[in-house]
Amino acid sequence: MPKTCSDPATSAHATLHGPTMGTRWSVTCAPLPEAQAQALHQDLAAAVEQVDAQMSPWRPHSDLVRLNHAPAGAWVDLPAGMLDVLACALDIGRLSQGAFDIGVGALVDAWGFGAARAAPDAAAIRSASGAAPQSAHAVLELDAGAGRARKHAPLQIDLGGIAKGYAVDRMAAVLQQHGVHQALAALDGELRAVGSQPDGSAWPVALEQPEAGRRAVRGVLALQDLAVATSGDYRHFWDVQGQRLAHTMDARRQAPVHNAVASVTVLAHQCMHADAWATALLVAGPGAGLALAQRMGLEALWLLRQGAGVAEIGLGRFSAAGR
Repeated sequence: MPKTCSDPATSAHATLHGPTMGTRWSVTCAPLPEAQAQALHQDLAAAVEQVDAQMSPWRPHSDLVRLNHAPAGAWVDLPAGMLDVLACALDIGRLSQGAFDIGVGALVDAWGFGAARAAPDAAAIRSASGAAPQSAHAVLELDAGAGRARKHAPLQIDLGGIAKGYAVDRMAAVLQQHGVHQALAALDGELRAVGSQPDGSAWPVALEQPEAGRRAVRGVLALQDLAVATSGDYRHFWDVQGQRLAHTMDARRQAPVHNAVASVTVLAHQCMHADAWATALLVAGPGAGLALAQRMGLEALWLLRQGAGVAEIGLGRFSAAGR
């Protein structure tokens, strides 16, 4: 996954950070006066907490849980931010022809990657995968003007492929509201550069090798006014009879992703777009995913498992011509 890449011993940067969404958020920027740093930290923490309170499947009173528990046909009042995320998710679901689909919550839970259980459950898997697949963009109706949504059929939504990216975008907005226009915001494997470093250079961000159980740098990206996100199969997965089954679900197959893609990294101006498209391209696989990215004009890097090694395919700044 991408991560901040700097040497704290020689860096003139300050770092603000805190816990959220089962991981940590962080912001790297020029040192700030203590009072400004405290106010900024408070507002950044509040922004990511609000996203978690709205979109977490782990919090029993979140807006996502309310929507999931609502019966089909019932309108559910939702905050504007969550409606923005749902609209983006449904749009990318359509454009990706279902490779990105937020209606995989039951599968995520059945396979032990969600809030319901900590290990795969055979009965739950049969129940979740046995249902006729219905894409979220065909089932979920949004009414942004009235601030509400409703399902036209039973649907369990999971926003794990987009919510963290949106949280990073909210952090970027808070930074700009505080007059901080040179910073790097990060949450897990999602990052967004606000401007450049204080010395005018781009922010260096490390790309990881797709290796389970260790963190090794494969390369470094230079980010300026740009976001990056990576989806991969090497951090959260089950090994089933020698096959690696990733935590990302393929709604079209009603099963975990299982293909040759070790990871996909995507650049975009908004982190929630990078987050969702990285998931879509991982699910789509090496052939269809490359065609999809070319059609959508995406800048993306695939790391593909080939025997004991890893091969690269890149578009845009990740292509041989773009390096």
